[in-house]
Amino acid sequence: MTGRRPAGPGATRRAAPAVRRRAAPEAVSERAVREALADVPDPEIPAVSVVDLGIVHRVGVAAGRIRVELLPTFAGCPAVELMRAAAAERLAPLAADVEVTVTLDEPWTSDRITAAGRDKLRASGFAPPGPAASGPGGARGLPLLALGIRPREPARCPWCGSRDTRLENPFGPTLCRAIHWCSACRQPFEEFKSV
Repeated sequence: MTGRRPAGPGATRRAAPAVRRRAAPEAVSERAVREALADVPDPEIPAVSVVDLGIVHRVGVAAGRIRVELLPTFAGCPAVELMRAAAAERLAPLAADVEVTVTLDEPWTSDRITAAGRDKLRASGFAPPGPAASGPGGARGLPLLALGIRPREPARCPWCGSRDTRLENPFGPTLCRAIHWCSACRQPFEEFKSV
């Protein structure tokens, strides 16, 4: 015998320990998701975030779930997979289920770059793009050429601010950038292309 009294009428019973149930995860706000994505740098220009570049297309939030769609700056952009993975990694602490996808539903244009993004580009030695084309005839009614290259006012030098610049090569290190020369300060610089 174990020395225990059998549980019978009148015997006191101990209550079973309370089982702590996890509350259903609360939905994180869209604003919190966008703030977190502001920490994700562009792999080619780390001073600028994916939010600054305007590539965050849609954000959806629900209890324990985050869905984000990114727009590539150019079809075939080699950095888009790095940005997608970095965004998913940054959002992982915010929800149990995170999905970051790339969509071509809407074309990205350089007009999506934020004012802060343009300032960060300039501070990093990149000329921000001019206005993007509006409609099939472009911003000035000129036909659009391949890769969004078209006659326009000279790029402003990010180093000295001069417009005494010339296009040296429309093909920079990536599809979204061109190489310019500033005659005033005699410095080369890259410009984000207007698309």
